[in-house]
Amino acid sequence: MHYTAEFFCANMTVEMDDTDKLKVLFEDAQKMGIRFEAPDVNRGFHRFEPITNQSIRYGLGAIKGTGQQAIDAIVAAREGRGEGPAGHERGPFTSLFDFCRRVDRTRLNKRTVEALIKAGAFDSLHLNRAELLASVERAFDFAAAQQANANQGGLFDLMGGPDGEEGHGSSTQEPELVATTPWGVKERLTFEKTAIGFYFSGHLFDEVQREVRRFARTELADVKESRDPVILAGIVTDFRIINGQRGKLALFKLDDKTAVLEVSADENLINTHRQVLKDDELIVVQAVAQPDRFSGGLRLKIQQIWDLAAARCRFGKYLRVAVNGHAPAVAELVREFPPRREFTEQGELVRGLPVRLALQRPGAECELQLDDRALFFPTDAALASWTAQAHQQQAEIVFD
Repeated sequence: MHYTAEFFCANMTVEMDDTDKLKVLFEDAQKMGIRFEAPDVNRGFHRFEPITNQSIRYGLGAIKGTGQQAIDAIVAAREGRGEGPAGHERGPFTSLFDFCRRVDRTRLNKRTVEALIKAGAFDSLHLNRAELLASVERAFDFAAAQQANANQGGLFDLMGGPDGEEGHGSSTQEPELVATTPWGVKERLTFEKTAIGFYFSGHLFDEVQREVRRFARTELADVKESRDPVILAGIVTDFRIINGQRGKLALFKLDDKTAVLEVSADENLINTHRQVLKDDELIVVQAVAQPDRFSGGLRLKIQQIWDLAAARCRFGKYLRVAVNGHAPAVAELVREFPPRREFTEQGELVRGLPVRLALQRPGAECELQLDDRALFFPTDAALASWTAQAHQQQAEIVFD
């Protein structure tokens, strides 16, 4: 196709208010080898812009909560056409405070700036989006103080005040950003999705893919119709509950980057797994793939659901912990992360992962299997604690 980037830019600009259509176009463009430059307040415009025939600059107008008026004000300030005392300053913004000071705030509100931050449009200025978001109020206060200061200066000039007076009691020094812990991958991508409508800079499945593929080996793209159940994993999207003929029914999509499949789960599963059956959560499932008469594709009918920690218990054999002259505080770790006990129709079930200590000595190695008193529930926090106490931080779950 000739003018591929121009074709997608035109179509994505037309559909920028329809997230579903925008996502399809975005994915189709990527399949054709087109690269997207992330949203950027220092480079972007309202529309999607072709950079080369294989690269596109993301349109700032496609970020939810912005709008043409706000984006035009940003571009005008960047190009030295802004309103107010900073209106003729030209060039890229140097910080969040500089941005709020120069952009006409009658056409830009805090919600718009927050949306731009969540979308990553300030990453070129500061990579810690959490700090930027926490500092929006401070940046608007700084900008208002600078404007009041400039107005006061103008009044002094009209009254014939002394030349060379600077600041009139207010500092032009930018304050520090509010110090905040950076978001993790999940938090960053979830905020990104609220601003853009889909994951742009990554996928929630990326973080767990390597571990999950050790027991949920079938990718969603490879699922075939079968009466035999298969173990699958993915991120929940578009979750909703409807009233079916036999009670409530959960309908959602499962996404592992390779494909997105329609899924259904009955009321019993909904009640048992409320904590994980929601958008942006990773689930591992045992399901049967059946034809979907509505979409013409496949629908997964779920039989069992696990979150990642429970899946580690179900599919993992044990946690291997390297020790070399210094044993971990097993009793303390088990006390902090005890196995989970569930009461079912079959009686009490204990969900926990066994532990083996891998002893290393010059010329000799052996593994020591601990008894059931060392069972623990393998959450991310639990694994991090075991790893911290292992020799050279070598601790891993053995699945095979």
